[in-house]
Amino acid sequence: MEAKVIKIGNSKGLRLSKTILDKYEIGDFVNLRLEKDFIVIEPLKKPRFMWESAFKEMHENGDDQLLINDFFDEELDWE
Repeated sequence: MEAKVIKIGNSKGLRLSKTILDKYEIGDFVNLRLEKDFIVIEPLKKPRFMWESAFKEMHENGDDQLLINDFFDEELDWE
């Protein structure tokens, strides 16, 4: 299927017909998967879909450490 790329402000986008939106149950969010020579647009029924498995994988890889402390050193000075 051919679609025209349209100008949207300073960006560009694709307009999808209501028929396509309904058929593939596309709501307010989609997942874009970038492949070697193409882009796949997948409906995203839950904005946080698969976060649980991603967090589990991060934990297993030891990649779930805090990037900043829970508190700053100044907060420890109660006096």
